[in-house]
Amino acid sequence: MLNDRARDILSFIQRFTRERGFPPTIREIGREYGISSTNGVRYYLTMLEKEGYLRRSERISRGIEGVAKAVVREGIPILGRVAAGQPVLAEESLEGSLEPGEMFGDRNGLFALRVRGDSMTGAGIMEGDYVVVRQQENAVSGEIVVALLGDEATVKYYRPGRERVELVAANPAYEPIEVEPGSEFRVLGVVRGVIRTLSR
Repeated sequence: MLNDRARDILSFIQRFTRERGFPPTIREIGREYGISSTNGVRYYLTMLEKEGYLRRSERISRGIEGVAKAVVREGIPILGRVAAGQPVLAEESLEGSLEPGEMFGDRNGLFALRVRGDSMTGAGIMEGDYVVVRQQENAVSGEIVVALLGDEATVKYYRPGRERVELVAANPAYEPIEVEPGSEFRVLGVVRGVIRTLSR
């Protein structure tokens, strides 16, 4: 069973080897993770070797080879796109994954959606961003949720009332969406973060 540090080191070895065409040395791994002792690095390499993730030769400096298993750190699956304007058809189609590292803690129940539209710009959610969502059916008033209306999904502030639920934009150009009792409506999850690239 691998711990988080061992998984991180395996991911680094795989990435380093893929980008440069040869594996890192023990000292390079140590520098990457602030491990001053070569024995400290060897501890994790031995763990990875015992679990069958790599083979290594002590005789050469770049003696790590043959990563035997697939990447062990799974990303957050990107399941499709979600509207930040008017609701659009929610299509669940795997588009790749985001590597969350330790940003969002427990990855169980997390998924990501790419935002379309500008209705949540006041909340710092721009078109093209990824919202990271914790899958759950309940939310607290004022939380940003991904909600399903019929077969259409949207991201909005959640405002439950006595008679109806309102889904409120963070852009004054958009009127709240009023969800009447008996409507096909459910909360898919609560937004826990936003990931943005600087170049699109």
